[in-house]
Amino acid sequence: MKQISAKVVSVYVGSDGEFSKEERESIRVEMDGIVGDRHRSYSRSAWASGDKQAEGTVRRNERQWSAVSVEELAEIELEMDLDSPLSAADLGANLSLQGVPELSRLPKGTILTFPSGAELIVEEFNPPCHGMGKKLASIYNAKSGEPIPSTAFSKAAKLSRGLVGVVEVPGDINSGDEVAIAIYETPAWLIRSG
Repeated sequence: MKQISAKVVSVYVGSDGEFSKEERESIRVEMDGIVGDRHRSYSRSAWASGDKQAEGTVRRNERQWSAVSVEELAEIELEMDLDSPLSAADLGANLSLQGVPELSRLPKGTILTFPSGAELIVEEFNPPCHGMGKKLASIYNAKSGEPIPSTAFSKAAKLSRGLVGVVEVPGDINSGDEVAIAIYETPAWLIRSG
């Protein structure tokens, strides 16, 4: 596996039903997710759109954590022409990382390892949703002072909304931690030659 390193800029937890999360100095990850976070669970209910199962079906929770990169946040902010910096907390992310400009493109199976020994595994890209777009439109303005359309976030973050995944090894994740990222590559023995 190819390995890169990044830095944890900030960490967040949110226990209520809102999109936003509160910044913390550190978070604890257990096998069922982040302690104190509303997404902590081994299972979740399927949504009306975006899931393979019918709405309400109990399924495995592949969204125990979410992460964004400061580089991609800056791109979204620029594309939306926001008058203030776009916050990872407002996007409902648990982790904000620096040093991974294309975080959203990391493949499933990529492993993030932290100094405590905690490991997170990438499950999938976190697509932008209209609900988040409506929320951001209600709290941000364009540099011109004009309101932001509720569709602006979905357009701007189409390929850069971040990642979601599951906990592989429990531990603590602190603001300022270095994170080793082992990018998943298909093993050579699985690649068939012509």
